[in-house]
Amino acid sequence: MQESRTVAYYTLGCKLNFAETSTIERLFAGKGFRKVEFGNTADVYVINTCSVTAGAEKKCRNIISKAVRSSPNAYIAVVGCYSQLKSDIIAQIPGVDIVLGSKEKFNIFDFAGNFTKSSEAAIHSCEISGETEFSPSWSLSGRTRSFLKIQDGCDYFCSYCTIPLARGRSRSATIDDILSQAEKIAASGVREAVLTGVNIGDFGRSGEGSLFELLSRLQETKGIERYRISSVEPDLLSDDIINLIAKSNKFAPHFHIPLQSGCDRILESMNRKYTRELFTGRLNRIRQQMPFAGIGADVITGFPGETDKDFEETAEFLQKADVAFLHVFTYSDRSNTKASRLPDKVLPEVKDRRSRVLHEIAEAKRRRFLERCSGQVHRVLFEAVSKKGRMQGFTGNYIRVEAPGDEKLINRLVNVKLLAPGEDGIMKCVVADH
Repeated sequence: MQESRTVAYYTLGCKLNFAETSTIERLFAGKGFRKVEFGNTADVYVINTCSVTAGAEKKCRNIISKAVRSSPNAYIAVVGCYSQLKSDIIAQIPGVDIVLGSKEKFNIFDFAGNFTKSSEAAIHSCEISGETEFSPSWSLSGRTRSFLKIQDGCDYFCSYCTIPLARGRSRSATIDDILSQAEKIAASGVREAVLTGVNIGDFGRSGEGSLFELLSRLQETKGIERYRISSVEPDLLSDDIINLIAKSNKFAPHFHIPLQSGCDRILESMNRKYTRELFTGRLNRIRQQMPFAGIGADVITGFPGETDKDFEETAEFLQKADVAFLHVFTYSDRSNTKASRLPDKVLPEVKDRRSRVLHEIAEAKRRRFLERCSGQVHRVLFEAVSKKGRMQGFTGNYIRVEAPGDEKLINRLVNVKLLAPGEDGIMKCVVADH
């Protein structure tokens, strides 16, 4: 009997990419391929790429080179956002056999044939801007959590962002389709689902329903005990959604709200759809109903034209903003974006200095939030027992915790009492009930 061919995967970027890689994995499994861990010798490598920053693109190239070095005779397929935007550059990397864009990656078997190594990379990447088709996807992260794709693409066209170029216009599945996917996830034994997409607050804009209606219906799904929502734009995070999550026993009190700048002048230049006053209003609304909700935010420093005064305004705003987690990004020019053509670029050393300041603010906020939660009882979904006999999981408000391992508690939501945070930021805890 002929041994099955092997395939290894590497995913860069967002939760949406992980959901889509899992869909590709199921395609290969259906064709009899056996999955091996990336870094091991494989017959086929599938690398799902990200292009959100220059650093992400550099990492993509490094991962491709690593796969080629690991298995020089393997078939190398590079797919996703970076492939959509810069297919010619990827095709020139020695060892790459096929480059598939954002739409084509789900039809890899149509394009790759029998996965025979070639001397020249084939490129299949069509124009994505007018795409209306939605490709459903969901992933498993271990055996406890799934990323469920509910939306794709974006109509916002922020001046620094390539996502509309890489993924096209906003589109989403129907509510019934998402409910069907959730039922499949629940049937697999997974207890938590994370709703993901490019701009999930825009759910239903191109079809039926709204994000609020979807969340209301998902609460009825049996088997999944906890849902999380991923990033929602401040102008799309409605009172109805906040109220629903506050009252729900299914939705985690965890929000990720992109900020990008605490200076209204820079927000306008970024073509963001809100002011910092609106952002603050969303924070206050959440805190009124969920005082200990885990609230994260993104911020970009070094945007073209950002003066010292603009940066100081952002830093001061962030110090006062009641967020628990802060993700700091340093601006980098992306091809074919409006921001890349703006004057008054910020010097690299200035960007580095500003980034360090914001990282210090982020660390202080994270520590303060963890200390505020010390002594509280929270529900935790434990994920796995490590070789060291410890187990970790997340509270509803997105605090990573650790406790002595107990296999009977894996993939169960249990109450724990939070102790002091460790140096690594992981909270020690004790199980309060079984």
